[in-house]
Amino acid sequence: MSADFIAHADGRFLLAGRETRCSVGRSGVVAAEEKREGDGFSPAGTWPMRRVFYRPDRLEAPKTLLPLIALTPEDGWCDAPDDPLYNRWVKLPYAASHEKLWMEDHVYDVIVELGYNDDPPVPPLGSAIFLHLARPDWGPTAGCIAVTLEDMLEILRLSARGSEIQIQL
Repeated sequence: MSADFIAHADGRFLLAGRETRCSVGRSGVVAAEEKREGDGFSPAGTWPMRRVFYRPDRLEAPKTLLPLIALTPEDGWCDAPDDPLYNRWVKLPYAASHEKLWMEDHVYDVIVELGYNDDPPVPPLGSAIFLHLARPDWGPTAGCIAVTLEDMLEILRLSARGSEIQIQL
């Protein structure tokens, strides 16, 4: 089975037969087995699209067949390799190191959880690898893939359970 969407290390993104743009990790793309927590690399491979988180105060629920979760200010993602909930969605406040999902900027207005290092998570191979919204200046991510809101909404419309994103070196 081939991936539904393809992100290239050079910033090209293949979406429904057309090429658009994406941002990748600040360090580039690396083979998944070489990925480490906090290294800034996006992991190469084909990753299932698990579920979609969105800010209900900023946009309507996206049209998709993927599971949808409305974010709240108490949502976070554990990035502490020594924590039992490493690479898992958590409720804040949370004692271990974590990332807030309810952000002031717009990059996490829509987040697709990618199935990287999650079955089960293996410390410290990396956490919180998402498809999310790009910054206005197209700056790099911390290891995720980022696209425009317009492209994100199209990706979600075309996605269903079993959809995948491939990240290529």
